Amino acid sequence: MFFASLRTRWAGLLGAFVAVALGVALVAAMGLGLASTFSAPEREPVRFAGSPVVVMGQNTLTVPVKRGPNTAHVTKPLAHPHPVDIELLRDLRRLGPVQLDGAKRDAVGVDAPVAEVRRVVEARNSGGAPGSAGEPDTAAGERDAAGKRDAAGERVRVLTGGERRLADPEPAQDAEALVAVNSFLGTAGGVSAFVSVFVTASTFAFVVALRRREFGLLRMAGATPGQVRRMLLAEALAVGVAASGVGCVLGALGAPVLAEMLVDAGIAPEWFAIGGAVWPYHLAFWVGVSVAFSGAWLASRRAGRVGPVEALRDASVDTGVMPWSRRIAGGALLAAGLGMLGWTLWSDPSALMKRKTYTTQPMILITALAALTPLLVRPVLRAVRLPGAVGLLVRENSAASVRRTAAVAAPVLVTVALAGSLLGSAETAGEARAVEARERTGADLVVTGEGLRGGGLGGGGLTGEGLRGGGSRGDGLRGGAGDVVGVAVAASSASTAVFVREEGSALVRSEARAVSDPAAFASVSRLPVVAGDVRDLDDRSIVVNEEWEKRRVGERVDVWLGDGRPARLRIVAVLARGTGDNGAYVTTANAAAAPVDRVDVGLRAGADRDEVAGALGAAVAAGSGDGAGAEAGAGSGGEGGGKGGVRVRSAEQWLADTHPATKPQTRLGLLVLLGIALVYTAISLAGTLLMATSIRGPELRSLRLAGATRVQVRMVVAGESLLAVAVGTVLGLMVTAVNLSALSTGLTRLSAPAGVVVPWETVGVAAGVCAVVGVGAGVLGVRRRG
Repeated sequence: MFFASLRTRWAGLLGAFVAVALGVALVAAMGLGLASTFSAPEREPVRFAGSPVVVMGQNTLTVPVKRGPNTAHVTKPLAHPHPVDIELLRDLRRLGPVQLDGAKRDAVGVDAPVAEVRRVVEARNSGGAPGSAGEPDTAAGERDAAGKRDAAGERVRVLTGGERRLADPEPAQDAEALVAVNSFLGTAGGVSAFVSVFVTASTFAFVVALRRREFGLLRMAGATPGQVRRMLLAEALAVGVAASGVGCVLGALGAPVLAEMLVDAGIAPEWFAIGGAVWPYHLAFWVGVSVAFSGAWLASRRAGRVGPVEALRDASVDTGVMPWSRRIAGGALLAAGLGMLGWTLWSDPSALMKRKTYTTQPMILITALAALTPLLVRPVLRAVRLPGAVGLLVRENSAASVRRTAAVAAPVLVTVALAGSLLGSAETAGEARAVEARERTGADLVVTGEGLRGGGLGGGGLTGEGLRGGGSRGDGLRGGAGDVVGVAVAASSASTAVFVREEGSALVRSEARAVSDPAAFASVSRLPVVAGDVRDLDDRSIVVNEEWEKRRVGERVDVWLGDGRPARLRIVAVLARGTGDNGAYVTTANAAAAPVDRVDVGLRAGADRDEVAGALGAAVAAGSGDGAGAEAGAGSGGEGGGKGGVRVRSAEQWLADTHPATKPQTRLGLLVLLGIALVYTAISLAGTLLMATSIRGPELRSLRLAGATRVQVRMVVAGESLLAVAVGTVLGLMVTAVNLSALSTGLTRLSAPAGVVVPWETVGVAAGVCAVVGVGAGVLGVRRRG
C-alpha cells in the first residue's frame, strides 16, 4: 500500500520534495561557506616578505577583570598601536639591515639572526639595556627580570615565519570581512531553515486536508489511526531522504557560486573560497530529513483523528478548521512575540536596531499569525465586496474552502512580512543614523584625507591652529600658500577610542574623537548634550554618552586611552544615547598618536562656499609641494588626487558619502534573504494550487454545467488565487506595521529621529510575484483538468 500510495500521490508530494531539496541545498551551501570562514587559508606575508624577522610594536591592551571569584584578563586591539622606539631601532640596525615602511614605525623588518633580535627585544621589554639581556645567573636574577617584564609589559613583539603577516594591514580587514561573511551566512541559514520548516509543514498539512476522503475510506476499510499516521510518516521519510540527497548535490554545486557572489558584492575578501569541509553535508542532510519528518508528524496526528463519517461530511465545505490546540498555540506565540517586543522596547530599545533582533523578532509574529490564519480568513473575506457573479463566486468559494485559502495566504504572509520588517527595519535604522549625523553637523565645509596627517599646509598638515591669531577664529586659514579668506572657524579632530571597565567584568571599547579646540568644535557641531557643556572639555576631562556606566557631570572615570595609557578623567558633558553613533570626546593631548583626519570649517556671513572650497583646495595643493594635492568643490564629491590626497566637500556631500541611509552590502544581503523566501513562497504557492486544483474536477464541471464558460471558470480560479494572496499580503503588512512601530517608538526613546521607512517597492514586488505565480499555477491546473 505504501509504494502504491507514493506512485499515486507523487504530484501531491512534489511540492514538499522541491521545498526540502532547496532547503537542504541552501543549508549545505551556507554551511560550506561558514566552514570556510572558520578555516581560512593562511596568507603569506606581504609587507615585510623579504625580511626573515619582523619587530612589531605592541598593538593590544590587556586588562584584568572580575569573573566571579576569579580574575581574568581581557585583551582588545589598540586604536593606536605603539611604534618601535628610536633606541630599539638603533640597536636593531647594529644587528643588520632594517626595512621601514615609509614613515610608519609600527613594525620594521630586520635581516639578522632571530636569536640576536630576540635578545635585543627582550632587553627592551624587560626595561634593561641590550647588553644586559643575557641569561640570568641566579634564581633571584630570573625573578628580577620577570618582575621588570610584568611591570613594563611587552612593548614590542618578534614575528617570524607565517606570523610576519600580522604586520600587514590586511589581517584586521580580513578578520572583519570574515565576521561579516559569518554573520550574513548565519542569518541567511536561519531564515532559510525557518522558511523551509514553515513551507514543508504547511505543505504536508494541506496534503492531509486534501486527502480527508481517502483517510475516511481507509478508516471504513478497517485501518487504525496508527496505521494512517505511519503511512504518512513513511511517505514523508521517503520524500525527506530522497530530497536531502538531491539537496546535498545541489549545495555542493551552488557553494562556489555563492562564494563568488559574496566576493563580487564586496561582502567577502577577494581570496575567499569554499573549502573541503564535510560536516555541512551531514548537517544539511539530517536537517532535511528532520524537517520533512517533523512537518508530516504534525499533520499525521490530525489525519489519525479523522473519522469515516466526518471525512465524508466535510469533504466539500471546511468546518472545524481551527482546533483549540492550534488556537492556544497561536495565541501563545502571538502573546510571546508581542511580549518580547515590548520587553525589548522597555529594557533595551537600542537592540531593536540590531540585525539579529529585527531578523528573528518578526519570525515569532509570522508563525503566530500563520497559525491563526484559518481563523482570520473568513472575517477578512466577509469584509470584501467583489462585483458581479464571478466576484460573488470567488468570495464564497474562498470562504467555504478556508484550508485552501489559508494554505495560499500563509507563505505570502511570510514573504511580505519579511520584506517589510527586515528591509524596513534596516532602512529605518539607517535613515535615523543619517538624520542624526546631519543634525550633529553644523559646519559648512568638511576637509578630509590622508594629507591632513602631515605634509599639508606649510608641511604641518591642515589644522584649525593655522588660523590667523594663533587660535581657531580669525580672518582666514593660514598655511603655506597664505590665508584663506572667508573662514570664520576651523576645528580639527581625529578618530580615536577609549576603553572603560564596566561593572568590573567587561572591557568596553568606545569610539571617540579627539579635538584640538573644544570651543571651536562646539561652534561647528550640534552635539545632543543632555547635561554639562562640551566647551568645558580640557586635557583632564572627557565627554561621554548615556550608555556609559558612569555618566554624571563631575564624576571621574578611569579609562584607557587609544594607545593603552591609563587615565582618570572628569566628565564635563553627557550626550544622548541616540542610535549608537554618539561616541566619547577627548582632547588631542589624550590621543597624541591619533592623526588629524577631519577639519570642520565654518564660513563667515556672506562668504561664497564654492570660492572658499576652491581656495582651501588650492592652499592644500600648494602646501603639498606638487600643485595637485587636493580636490575641492562644495557641490562635488570628486576624489582627491596628488600627494596631499585631501578632499574639500560641502557638509551635505560629506554626509551623503560617509553616512548613507543603508549600506549597499547590508541592502544586498537582505535582498538575498528575501529572494530565498520568495523562491520558497513561489514553490509553495505553485504546489498548493496545483494540488488543490487536481481534486476540484467535480466542482469545476458543475460550474460548466451551470452555464459558466471556460474563461469564467478560469477567472473564478484566478480570482480565488488573487484573493488569497491579498489576504496574505494584508497579514504580512500587519506584522510589518507592528515591528516598524516598535522600532519607531524605540528610536523616540533613544532621542533619535523616529521616521519610519516602509519599503513599498520591495513589498509590492514580493506581492506581485506571489500574485503572478498564484494565478499562473491556478489557471494551469484548470487547463490540465480540461
